[in-house]
Order: sequence, then structure tokens, then C-alpha cells
Amino acid sequence: MEAKHIDLVSLELGIAHNSVKNTLELLHTGATIPFIARYRKEKTNSLDEVQVADIKKIYGKILELEARKDYIIATIAEQGKLTPELKSKIESCYDAITLEDFYAPYKQKKKTKADVARMEGLEPLAKLIMTQRGQRISDKAKSYLNANIKSVGEAIEGASHIISEWISEDQNIKEKIRNTYRKSGIMATKVIPKKKTEALKYEDYFDFSEMIKKCPSHRFLAMMRGKEEGFLKVSLSIDDELVLDMIDRRFITSNGEEAEIISVAVLDAYKRLIQPSVETQIISEAKERADDEAISVFVKNLRQLLLAAPLSQQPIIAVDPGFRTGCKIVALDKYGDFLAYETIFPHQPQMQLSQASETILHLTEKYRVTAVAIGNGTASRETLTFLEGIDFKARVGHAVELFVISESGASIYSASEVARKELGDHDLTVRGAISIGRRLLDPLAELVKVDAKSIGVGQYQHDVNQPKLKESLDMTVSSCVNLVGVNLNTASYHLLTHISGLGTGLAQNIVKFRAENGDFVDLKQLSKVPRLGAKAFEQAAGFLRIRNGTNLLDNTGVHPESYPLVLKMSKDHKVSVQEFIAHPALRKSVNLAQYASESVGMPTLIDIMRELDKPGLDPRGEAKAFRFDDSIRSIDDVCEGMILPGIVTNLTNFGAFVDIGLKQDGMLHISQIATKFIKSPSDVLALQDKLSVKVIGIDKDKKRINLSLLF
Repeated sequence: MEAKHIDLVSLELGIAHNSVKNTLELLHTGATIPFIARYRKEKTNSLDEVQVADIKKIYGKILELEARKDYIIATIAEQGKLTPELKSKIESCYDAITLEDFYAPYKQKKKTKADVARMEGLEPLAKLIMTQRGQRISDKAKSYLNANIKSVGEAIEGASHIISEWISEDQNIKEKIRNTYRKSGIMATKVIPKKKTEALKYEDYFDFSEMIKKCPSHRFLAMMRGKEEGFLKVSLSIDDELVLDMIDRRFITSNGEEAEIISVAVLDAYKRLIQPSVETQIISEAKERADDEAISVFVKNLRQLLLAAPLSQQPIIAVDPGFRTGCKIVALDKYGDFLAYETIFPHQPQMQLSQASETILHLTEKYRVTAVAIGNGTASRETLTFLEGIDFKARVGHAVELFVISESGASIYSASEVARKELGDHDLTVRGAISIGRRLLDPLAELVKVDAKSIGVGQYQHDVNQPKLKESLDMTVSSCVNLVGVNLNTASYHLLTHISGLGTGLAQNIVKFRAENGDFVDLKQLSKVPRLGAKAFEQAAGFLRIRNGTNLLDNTGVHPESYPLVLKMSKDHKVSVQEFIAHPALRKSVNLAQYASESVGMPTLIDIMRELDKPGLDPRGEAKAFRFDDSIRSIDDVCEGMILPGIVTNLTNFGAFVDIGLKQDGMLHISQIATKFIKSPSDVLALQDKLSVKVIGIDKDKKRINLSLLF
């Protein structure tokens, strides 16, 4: 690690040099982002996961740029054209676009018009023209005629091509043109006439224009998707005359014939060489920004969904609703393990209400069910109504809570290899119902089995940079799993895979060891798991939990490396660790400063005391049931002015989608979310938020319902 690279990261992110240095050193030794953020606060000055990840990302980009500079320097040197001045410029450059500008004149490319002109010996004529000394170029050009250059016009044209190339390689001019595009470039779209009927979903962009710097990510990505699908023509334009005048002023210092030739070369350089490449760069920059914004929205939504509150452990019934083919019913125990399966037909055309009710009541009574999870797909509302009509209390002596659960990605999971391995004895429909139920019991544990892109909590996920999206989503899943922590004795292989320091191989080894040797009673037993060494233990142990084990601290987020410190605190206060944990007043009397050391500072000590305040407590809270308005069954029942309960199902940059109990979600535009300006709906709302909304507009033809948030 070079100090200048650390300085660059520090400057880019506004993070102290020492924090960056220590973070990079930790990463270099194999420490994970969750571990660094949680258990090395003294080293990083309490940087969070996002800041640690940013340091890793920016430093990685710097190393990539250094490798590119080495390649460029070596390539130019091989050509015998590397001067000390050029080498110095390249070595001190840390802007990727500027670096490529330096390299452009030396890059291997197809034979150009300028190359052809040079081969005909016209470069001296081009240099003569650029001196602009008022010479008669037409006369001078005669001496450059040969078998291939048969006229003065051809000679001047060839020289002009060389001048065009020189102009196009001027780094200062290219950057000014790029900045002009960034500040005043106009994105415009037109529908392709022959595709107008097919392109109705892009109707807003049939004749649309907007400054590229003001174009939000969702609009930019929508336009680019329309172009990719062949429905839209997309263009980017600026004031060409203004740019040409700027280039003229840079290169033309005379009047007369030379000025006219250079002016022609300027136009050619701009239209043929500069404009296409700069437009591509600007579109690429805009695409990268749009991708980053879209991925950011996706990540926020995914995080909220993964951290949705679970139901406390209890037996449940899960329902995958359907009309003609019936509702698939499964009973699950409090751990989500399969107990029984039935199919009921409470809807048209069968309408077997009595039999369906009896089946539900029988399963509820037999397995002591206290909650029902209902998928939110086809027939969801009708199934909810049917279940609301069952008198559970009269039969089983207690009420049963009803929950509507998102099915997004459930069908993909049901057909996946993961589901086949896990639930191979059951068909797709049964797997789907089991997944719906497990999403109620523990959303995080179930959703980690599904490709995050398939969960449906973003927009344009298939249009953005896929490696970047995957990296961001994987990091989000890892962050959520480690934030919550997992029960070492019940966690699936899929959940353990995301624990800091483990990964696929070690997760499989843990599950296999558990199956062969029984439940873990102490975290120290992890040392017996094949290939799980000291480094993996260090990274993982703080995020694993053992309930009812031999060491109470194993059910907290206190890292085993800090167990001796907790033991010392308890001994100093003449109590056992159990008593120390059980008495908050005792812990409050502890003078933390006296336990601080060079390696353990106040941030870690404060974290330890917080963990002792809530041993084994799930930070996600507990799921609560929700009811839609009973009078709303279809869009025909909705009227402007209605006040309805709803649940946020998706967040975008332009608004929120709200489930009000119909097949189609209502749209809560960003302008209707707050009484003050907000940058994003996520500033105010989160996924699964329960809201009261007012209907402000209905388009039955397009099946759109516009909403406003009640304050």
C-alpha cells in the first residue's frame, strides 16, 4: 500500500488517512466488511459497513488505474514515443478519461484517413497549414502531388484529415466538449412510427426531451430500454455552433486560405471524430449514474425486506391461493418444518366452503396453529375473506392471526435446485406454499435462498450493470444476515453461507458436523469443524448464536475475544457472568473507562454493554397482522376521495407502490408523500410500512390508481 493511494482514497471519501490505512490493512489480512465494521471500531474510528465497502471499492479502482497506466507506458515505450514529460503526465494522472486521452494518439487502431495521408507524405503540408503564416497553400500543395495525389484539392484534403486528427486528439478541447454535454446536453426520444402500436408502454417517450444532467435514473433507463427493444430513437445533442466556434477560436489564428482549410478540418474533426466518441462517453457516464441510483434503490428495498419482522416461533398454516386449481395448504411447525399438506376449493367454480373450512379447522386444531400466512398472488384477497369468515375461537379456543405475505420470487425458488434439494419429496406447488409460510416465520432465512433480483423490490434490475448489481445485492444480504446473527443449531446452509468468514465450503462443513454430532453447545466446538481455522473463527464467531448453551455469552453479539473482559467485569463486581447479565442496574454502575486499553476502546466497551442488555433478542421485532378495507374487492369499488389502508410493496425514485387489497397496486407519487421536498421516497417510507392513503385519481382503462399519503 502506497501512502499516495491512501491519500487519494481519503480525499475521495472524506475519511481520515489513518482510518483508511487501518481499514485497508485489515482487508489485506482477510478481514470481512461486517467484521471490521462491528469488531474493529478502534482501528477504523467507528466506520460503518458502507464506508468500509467504499474504501475497498475506491482503492480497487486506483489499483486498476495503476495497472492501466503501466500498460499504457509500456505500449508507448515499445513504439519509441515515450518522452519523460509524457511519462510524468501519465504517472500523475488519476482520472480514467484523461488517461485515455493521453493514450489515444498512440493506441493501435484501424488505418485512418490521416494515416493514408501520412503515407502519401502530406504531414509536412499539414504542419505548414497550421503555421498560418499567410502563405498560398494552393501553390505549396503542388509539390506534394504524386501518382496517388493527382490534384491540389486532393493534397489539401489529405492534409486536412491529418489536421482533423490532431484537433480530435487535443485533450483540452475534448474535455471542454465533454463538459458542454454534461451541462447542456439534451436527451431526446422519438417513437419509431412503424412500432407505435406495440410501443404503448413507452407512450410517455414518444416525443420527449430533457437535459441529461436533470434526467432521473428511472427515466434514463426507461428510454434506453425502449431503444434496446427497438421502439424508440434516442439522441443526445448540444449547440453545435457554439462548440465549433470554441474549437475555431482554439486553432484558427489567421484569415485567408489557411483559416478556411482549418475551419473545414475543425468541422470534420468534430462531426466525424470527436462528437461520436464524446457522446458515447457521456451516455456511458449517464448510464453508470443511472445504474448506481437504481442499484441504490434496489439495495435499500432489499435491506428493508430482508429485515422485515419475523413471527415468533409458533406452528402455522401457509396458503398458496388459487381459483380453479384450488388453494394449496401446508402446516408447518414452529421451525418451518413440513407437517401436512391439503388442497381446498373455497372459490369458484367449486365453492366447497364447508369442506374447506373443516380442513383448515382440523389442521389448526391438530397442530395447535396460531397464525396463517396467505400468498398475495391470484385469489389472495378472496382467500383472505374466506379465512376471515372462519370462527377459529369457537373450534380451537383461540383466535388465529392472518398475514398476507409477498410471493415475489417464490415460484422461482420452487423450481430451483435449492428447493429440489431441500424439498425434493414435494411438487412445485407444495414447495411454494412452504416457502410462503417460512417467509412469515423468518423472512431473512427464507429469502436468502432466492436470487435477490427475483424478489421484485426494484426497477430495471435487468437493465443495470449486472456484476455491479450482484456485488451490491450480495453485500446487502451478507450485511443483513450478520446484523441479525444466526442460530448455529438451526441455521440452514444457505444462511450460514452469508456469515462473515464462512462461505460455501465451511457452511456445508458446519451443517454436516451438526448432523453427525448433534447440536453445538459451545462456540469453541467450531474448531472441530473440518477446515474451520482460527481466522474463519475470528471472522464468524461474533455473528453466530447458541441458545441454551454452556456459555451464556454465546447467545449474544459479544465476540469471544471479549469474553475475558466480561468475566473480569463480573468478578470485579463479585458476581457470576449470569448474574452480571441478569442485572441491568449492576452493569450501569460499571466504570467502562477503567476497562479501556490500547486494543479495546470505548466503542467496543459500549457495544459489549448493549449486547448484554439484549441477549438473544432479534433486532427485527415481531410481525403484526394487517387488514385491508373489506369494501374494496375490485377497481370498480374504488372512488376518488376514499381513505384506505395499504402496505408499501415497492419503492422507486419517483414514488411508492402500495397494496390496497387489489390485484394492481396503487401509485403514491413522490410529490404526494410529504409536505416538504424529499429527494427519495425512502427518506420517508420503508417496505412493508402500513399506511393510510387517499385515492386522488383512477384510470380504469390502464388500471391505475393514484394515491396521496395522509399526514
